Amino acid sequence: MRKFIYHNGLSITFFILFLVSIAGQTGAGMKEYNKEREEHGQAPLPLSRYLNSGHFIQATFENWESEFLQMGLFVLLTISLRQKGSSESKRCDVKEEVDREPSAKRKGAPWPVRKGGLILELYKHSLTIALMLLFLASFALHFYGSMRNENEELALKGLPPESFMHYLSGSRFWFESFQNWQSEFLSVFAIVVLSIFLRQKGSPQSKPVDAPNSETGE
Repeated sequence: MRKFIYHNGLSITFFILFLVSIAGQTGAGMKEYNKEREEHGQAPLPLSRYLNSGHFIQATFENWESEFLQMGLFVLLTISLRQKGSSESKRCDVKEEVDREPSAKRKGAPWPVRKGGLILELYKHSLTIALMLLFLASFALHFYGSMRNENEELALKGLPPESFMHYLSGSRFWFESFQNWQSEFLSVFAIVVLSIFLRQKGSPQSKPVDAPNSETGE
């Protein structure tokens, strides 16, 4: 068990942090949403109904959408774009190991590499494909939750619901998206640029402490 935890400590820790955070979001969000309902003379929702509300769906997938977009674009753009001196970039004047063509003869090669053909072509781009599919799914669920939340708010005020096309062409959904996207792009810009000049001993996101600022990559 200790060996398993040591080998998987990073993913385990972040998954635990995710569970704690989603629990905190759910509890605080349900309290805030029920407060709004009570102000309009409506009965508070239990947890089971709140988890199916537009308020919860929109708040959850609005953030997931921007995270997967950020990671997907970062993986895709770092294939061809460089930042001299950054630990987050491939080196400018050297062909990197990740650029070489896969070989089925390599010891321990994954089965798609040994299989070849279309399976290999998909596998060669599977990380970007997976992240972009997660982005598209989160984008769709964010839109669904956002429109549902808007219509729930309109219903509390006794107003007619928004149609799909009217809401899609409106400002609320896109404001929610862009306010998250810009923060993700800024955070990537920050780590790319700050890793040129700053260090963190022991982190793979940083260059060695004694590496010159001009050195790109780890």
